[in-house]
Amino acid sequence: MGRVRTWLGRPWGLTVLAVGLAVAGVGLYWFQPWKLWMDETVKDAVPTAAAGTGAGDPAAPPAGSAPRTLATGELISHEHNTSGSGRVLQLADGTRALRLEDLDTSNGPDLRVWITDATVKEGVAGWRVFDDGKYLSLGKLKGNKGDQNYALPEDFDLKQFTSVTIWCDRFDVSFGAAALARA
Repeated sequence: MGRVRTWLGRPWGLTVLAVGLAVAGVGLYWFQPWKLWMDETVKDAVPTAAAGTGAGDPAAPPAGSAPRTLATGELISHEHNTSGSGRVLQLADGTRALRLEDLDTSNGPDLRVWITDATVKEGVAGWRVFDDGKYLSLGKLKGNKGDQNYALPEDFDLKQFTSVTIWCDRFDVSFGAAALARA
């Protein structure tokens, strides 16, 4: 105990302690290691058209029917083990949504769902390709497990955007991704 008091009693002792605590605080905020042990499960129902909406798109499924699948793909792992699937759905009112089903990935800081024009590559080669071209952020990942829906904008072009990624915006890396093949 005497050594600690002597060390803290020196002019540089408190400075070293304060800097060490600040670095530890920033590190905890930046990496958020507790998220590795915390799962967030989401159970969104399959989306349906809003009540009272018109028939917007003649290619849309008839009102009251299940959404039509326009594209689908299986998620592969990148930076973290990731599994599940992604589907682009067209609802009866002509609106479209991305649905992630049976998602299972690690939780992490600042995870986003991006739909992109990047080619999905396996392994380390695929970790950082998704921000090289066009991408559209659909928002924060609702949870690292389960089923979840993300609305797509009206002008969304499935010919341009051919993949989906679970993107860690903090570290600019893909946790997992799926190539979207037209149905």
